[in-house]
Amino acid sequence: MTATVLLDGGLATELERAGLPIRHPWWTTKALLTDANRTVLCGVHEQYLRAGAHVITAATMRCNERALRANGLDAAGLGWMVHAAIGVAQAARRSAEAPDALIGASMAPVEDCYRPDLVPPDDELRREHLWLATELARARVDLVLVETMNTLREARIALEAVRSVGIRAWVSFVCADGATLLSEEDLGQAARVVAEEGADAVLVNCTPFSETERCLEALRDNCAGAIGVYPNLEHRVGAQTGGLLPTAVDPAEFADAMSRWRADYRVDVLGGCCGSTPAHIEALRTAISDHSRAAHGGQREVLDPQGGHGGPELPVAPLPG
Repeated sequence: MTATVLLDGGLATELERAGLPIRHPWWTTKALLTDANRTVLCGVHEQYLRAGAHVITAATMRCNERALRANGLDAAGLGWMVHAAIGVAQAARRSAEAPDALIGASMAPVEDCYRPDLVPPDDELRREHLWLATELARARVDLVLVETMNTLREARIALEAVRSVGIRAWVSFVCADGATLLSEEDLGQAARVVAEEGADAVLVNCTPFSETERCLEALRDNCAGAIGVYPNLEHRVGAQTGGLLPTAVDPAEFADAMSRWRADYRVDVLGGCCGSTPAHIEALRTAISDHSRAAHGGQREVLDPQGGHGGPELPVAPLPG
């Protein structure tokens, strides 16, 4: 088994838990708007790093051009939000004294993660994903998580944009029942396509925990390279919409299942999505380390993110205007 890369867990979950409501229209970008909010966000990143994450995901999920313009930002404000998100993540890396941790940037669907019917035409997708990819390159991120993709069409265009600016990309799909995208496209076929087009890893995220193993089967059957998973752990059935949802899978159950999947499907990247916490990532780190130590005659395996970190410090200045 090669070294495993640990992602962080749910960012919105922890922001909610810290008392910062995640609501339309700002969603997680609300955490970038004030010094106090950025302090909370930085603290969440630090918690995940201290829990053992090798990759923290900057709060850029809703920093695409159309989402920010809908919030009334001008051209200067659009770029500022992207750089602020990366700057906070870099500050957390310094504070946690984790210089080898990687800063990943979230690149989500430009409309809605759960509405494949809303995916815009190709020309709009190319322009908007290239805009974000260009800003992320300027901010010197280590990699881009093209994540929660509900159609192969948008995933391919986003991947092309990221690769065109020279950043490595991981592509992650969201599925529902079984190994099928929300668009009803086959996960295995989608995985093969993005792997052939240059994705450094192919993953599944924000998929119900109970459906995740079937997705891993499809990834491993169709990808010769790195695969990964970070499932949704929220208890959504019968839960009220809005606010912090209860977590349906405790850290011990999560760690047991993920470490088993790691061995059974040769999973390279593991983490958590909505509902997961630093406790889940810490339990996973411990489970993998214990399993590896037992398998190697008491020698502890080094969990290695296989990369350096980004460039110079990026200060977070006040929001323009």
